[in-house]
This record gives sequence, structure tokens and C-alpha cells, in this order.
Amino acid sequence: MENLPNSSWILSKKKRLAYQIAILSWYDQNKRELPWRVNPTLYKTVISEFMLQQTRVTTALPYFENWMIEFPDFFSLSQASEKKILKAWEGLGYYSRARNLHLLSKIAVQWEAPPLTLDDWKNLPGVGPYIAAAVTSIALGQKQAVCDGNVVRVLTRLFAISESFKDGSTAQKKIRPVAQALISSERPGDYNQAIMELGATICHRSSPLCSICPVLTHCKAGKSGEWTNYPALTPKPKKTATLQRYWIEGDNHILLHASQKKRLAGVFELPEKIPNFIENSSITPNKPLTVRKRTIGNTEYTEEIFRVEIFTIKEETLPSGYAWMKWSEMKSFTLSGPHRKWINEIKKSQKE
Repeated sequence: MENLPNSSWILSKKKRLAYQIAILSWYDQNKRELPWRVNPTLYKTVISEFMLQQTRVTTALPYFENWMIEFPDFFSLSQASEKKILKAWEGLGYYSRARNLHLLSKIAVQWEAPPLTLDDWKNLPGVGPYIAAAVTSIALGQKQAVCDGNVVRVLTRLFAISESFKDGSTAQKKIRPVAQALISSERPGDYNQAIMELGATICHRSSPLCSICPVLTHCKAGKSGEWTNYPALTPKPKKTATLQRYWIEGDNHILLHASQKKRLAGVFELPEKIPNFIENSSITPNKPLTVRKRTIGNTEYTEEIFRVEIFTIKEETLPSGYAWMKWSEMKSFTLSGPHRKWINEIKKSQKE
């Protein structure tokens, strides 16, 4: 405890209890009605926490609801094909999450009882410290504090923690003991959801709503008005990259390629190179069909899409990873969200 900021505040049972009562009372009255909070189960909690990693609640909502219809429990998920699972995940990105959920479900159906410890959960596919704490507290009632970006923001402002962190993961590691010291013993799951809800809806990165914050009386940064100083994260330099993509169309089909890279393995996009089985073709150099941008992590990608005119196709059997997609079958293919959008827009513009 000696490394905790203002440890006398944290270790004062009276002050800690007042803080817990304030944040839990606010949560009880103001929490968002989210589908995974209605008749909550371990399965719902696991699915929602996987979906909410790197994804906004508003984006995840329709996916969660459709997922629960398609795969209502661990057993149905364990029996589904990876292709079907990736299709249900299409557009959420970070597809390793879907694959890890599939692997986890195959383990879960073998349980006589779910594991209770953080270490046991962290040994499961795709489960790190945050998901382990969220699942064990929310679904299993264990006193394990979550620590994500929202929690870091709330607690660094609460205690005016001025330490500079090189990145978000370092901040979470350093702040986790503070979070653990403050968690409610009686309602650990609700407390975790309350502090995350506070960070998402009140303690914003910019323009926090301090005047209506339920823990303002406990918050150093809120009372001083110096919330902009917290958390102190070293900004990451933005990276840029340019990719060439190829629009290879013929006989009412378009050529797609599924990368084997971890992030997008099994998900189709326009190919990054003209494959060897196309012997004779031509493109118009320096004149892309269109140029699109997207950001992945800390990198902004510029993707130049060139139209390729095909003269000769050497072989009918496609190499692994390639597929000719018939336009009428587009819905059955799992494409990355941006590429599905771009392909639809380009195809529409060709008809106009």
C-alpha cells in the first residue's frame, strides 16, 4: 500500500465507504440499459467484454443482440464453424477476438464449474487482466478490480496522480492497485461497472461533466479544475503507410484475398498484389480508381485502389487465400468492414 497515492484516503474506511456509496448510488439510478445487463449470465458477460475491447458500446450493441440469437450459449458457439463466427463478427474488426471466443467456448463446455481466479481466466484464449477481472467480478462475484482507460482516467483525476505513463497499458498496470484498494466487497461487479460507466458518460477525456459527477467531493482534479492534466500519457507518434490494392473484375466476379495475418486471418479484402496466375493484365499507373483512408491502431493507412484489366488467366484452381466472389453472393462472404463499404461504393459508382 505504500506506493498508493494519498494512501491515508484509500485506507480510511469511512472515506472509502462514502466514495463507494456515492458511485454505486449514482450507478443504480443512472446506468444505461444494456442487453448484457438484462438477466445477466456468465456467457453474456464474456461475449460483451470481448466485443467491447477496442469497440464503442453503440457499435457493439447490434452485434451483441444478433450474436445472442445466432449463438445463445457456449455450446452453440462451440459447435459453429469458424466461417460462420467470423461472418457474425464482420465489421467489428480485430477478428482474433472472435477466434478466441470460439476456442474459449470449446473449453467452457467441458467445465463442471467455471474457474474463479484471475490466473485461471488469464490462461484462457484471448483473456487478459481486464477481461479476467471483469468476468470474475461481474459474473462470478469475485473482488477483482478492472482497470481500463476509463478507470485510469477517473482514478488519476480522483487523486491527481501526476506520474507520466508511456502508454495506456503501463498506466493500467500502475493504477490497478489503486482500483483494487477501492473496490466494493459487497458489490464488486456493480462497482466495476459503475466506475467504467462514470468514465464513459461523465468523466470524459475532454469536457468532463464535473458539475454532476457523483464523486466530485472526493476528486482532487475536479475540485481544482485541473482535470486536463490527468492522466499524463506520453503521446504516441502517428504513423502513416500507403498500400496498393487491385480491383480485378471479370465475368460478374471480383477477385478477393484473405490475408493470413493474425488481425485479419480468413477475412477477405481486395488483394495487395496482382497474383501470379493472372499472366497478362494492364493497369493505368499513377491513376488509381479511388483512394481511401482508414486508421488501424496508431497507423493511418492510405489505400490506393487500381483497376486491373485482365487478358489471360493461367489456371482455374486458385491459390490458397484467393476467391472469385460473384456479385450476387457478396453477402455470404466475410469482408473487412471498410472493404465491404468501399467495394459497394465503387460498384455503385460504376452503374451511375
